[in-house]
Amino acid sequence: MMKPHRRKRLGAVLFVAFGLSVAVTLTLFALSQNINMFYSPTQVANGEVESGTLFRIGGMVKDGSVEQRQDSLAVNFVTTDFVHDVPIEYEGILPDLFREGQGIVAEGRLDALGVFQASRVLAKHDENYMSPEVRAALEQAGANPENHQFRATPED
Repeated sequence: MMKPHRRKRLGAVLFVAFGLSVAVTLTLFALSQNINMFYSPTQVANGEVESGTLFRIGGMVKDGSVEQRQDSLAVNFVTTDFVHDVPIEYEGILPDLFREGQGIVAEGRLDALGVFQASRVLAKHDENYMSPEVRAALEQAGANPENHQFRATPED
């Protein structure tokens, strides 16, 4: 038979353990809801992403693909990993470093037509930097980023 002070101490320990496990479970659930998965254009083209799912896509802005509307902030462009292309629609102010032939990461959802509806577009830091996610996606797709000419400004 357990003494009353030990029973009280065991009850307190069990209560704290239960509280901690509930807190950890809720934290992990909240974090899993906020994680944005990263995919390459090849993974998107292969159907690895369900339409409507929030995720990030990274690749290079395909040369000649940027179409900006004059009457709004809407812009259409294509991101590529040099194996597959994914069209992207975005409405908002693009980063200063956004240009054709440069690496980007866009966050948003794929619509039913296979067009990525971006809610945010991130550009790389300078002409020599490529995000680790974009570099890994290009390498996984079989394209060697070192073999492609990245330029700081579009050619005239």
